[in-house]
Amino acid sequence: MTWRIIGSLDTWLISWILIQFFGENSQEAGEAATYIAGLELITKTIFYYLHERVWYNLNWISDNQKLRHIVKTISWRLVGAVDTILLVFIVYYCLFNTTEEASNVALSIFSIELITKMILYYFHERVWFSSSYGVIQQ
Repeated sequence: MTWRIIGSLDTWLISWILIQFFGENSQEAGEAATYIAGLELITKTIFYYLHERVWYNLNWISDNQKLRHIVKTISWRLVGAVDTILLVFIVYYCLFNTTEEASNVALSIFSIELITKMILYYFHERVWFSSSYGVIQQ
């Protein structure tokens, strides 16, 4: 849950900055960024649940756990990327009625998020790993 909040805040901030960069005013950019981040919170929660169900039932890489984690991470990043691109495109097009700019904004946000999400996730994992929250002491 903490990661989803961090991820959505990252999406909101990048969306707000880039939509302004592509020529919209701050208020319109804020509205679009809020729609994108809010919808992403819903869609990514659903897609993550479905992604986990699929991986729970897959046994084809169960012998090599490291390979399984790598493939699972890559598959989730692909699902997340497609979700982000589509949401940004749809929201931008609905609010500003331009497919060319919607494509540019969607691909720009995706490109930046690829880096920011990895960095933020790394630090998120480090914080959770260093805390003892939820760990049963033996």
